[in-house]
Amino acid sequence: MATKSDPNYKIIAENRRARFDYFIESDLEVGIMLTGSEVKSLRTGQSNIAESYASVEQGELWLINAYIAPYKQAGIFGHEERRRRKLLVSKKELSRLWQAIGREGMTLVPLVMYFNHRGKVKLKIGVAKGKKVSDKRETAAKRDWNRQKQRLLKQG
Repeated sequence: MATKSDPNYKIIAENRRARFDYFIESDLEVGIMLTGSEVKSLRTGQSNIAESYASVEQGELWLINAYIAPYKQAGIFGHEERRRRKLLVSKKELSRLWQAIGREGMTLVPLVMYFNHRGKVKLKIGVAKGKKVSDKRETAAKRDWNRQKQRLLKQG
């Protein structure tokens, strides 16, 4: 990503449950088309991408059900909170994503929304496969074992 000294880089929203609920095969940085009031609202950090997903429809990539709080100073020129937002990606990547969804049964999950080093809003989406309950238990057991192992190594 970016270094800590970068003044423009800022995480807006993160989907922490994504890695718990899905196996992330690969990820991709995409742009997002926003209105002015949405960007102003994101600068205040009022958004949620936990319940959202991405979908390829009619040859375009869309972010569905992402929440961006209304910007009060916009008045009547504001935006809908949960509107569909177009994601910007190259045609080559779009065809790869469409193939992953259609043939391989994958899902496009938003992982993190952030301002990049140039101050533009970017979204990192992951090509993911859903986990079953047993997989989730196994992941939790591995995480707990690693924590316990680190604790034992630290004690000496």
